[in-house]
Amino acid sequence: MPGQAEPGRDCPLCPRLVGFREEWRAREPLWHNAPVPTLLPAGGHDAVELLVVGLAPGLRGANRTGRPFTGDYAGDLLYATLARFGFANDRFAARTDDGLELMRTAITNSVRCVPPENKPVGAEIATCRRFLDATLAELPKLRCIVTLGRIAHDSTVRTLGARLASAPFGHAAAHEVGGLQLISSYHCSRYNTNTGRLTEAMFVDVFDKVARFLGPQPT
Repeated sequence: MPGQAEPGRDCPLCPRLVGFREEWRAREPLWHNAPVPTLLPAGGHDAVELLVVGLAPGLRGANRTGRPFTGDYAGDLLYATLARFGFANDRFAARTDDGLELMRTAITNSVRCVPPENKPVGAEIATCRRFLDATLAELPKLRCIVTLGRIAHDSTVRTLGARLASAPFGHAAAHEVGGLQLISSYHCSRYNTNTGRLTEAMFVDVFDKVARFLGPQPT
């Protein structure tokens, strides 16, 4: 399915993820339990200057709700930080009917289906990269990408056709890759924040860099 930015609801490409998806469809038939699509601002693809790339949907978060980073702690920190810098309104309440809107920003995952134990394997990451590649191709005004965690970072670097050694992962590290500003962050998971690996101030610092790079919101 080259060139297709969103996998179908019953995407068959990764057998292990398909099996996990089917298991949870049987257990929780009212959940989303399908590939989670990219979340776009009201202006659509042409309005996107910033793309946030996460790892994969959380089991009881995006896999349940169908919206990236919605339903688990990672979304609380991400959307509050986006709102702080004007990349989202301040309406996030972890529900798809909360009135959340993004500004200049889109949010996606490097792997679109929930993996067991939140750990995709290498073949799944590589297979799903076709969708990230197609997503990037649909964003003509994209200027900056924030990658959350090493897996998302490395997959994004590879999608952009660069060597990992030329843009190594590091918290708040910035690289120019393929004409885009690439800024990496530790993932905003509860585990990382509970252990102190990522503090709110550290996460804010990443998006401060983004805001200074992109400049003021167009009027």
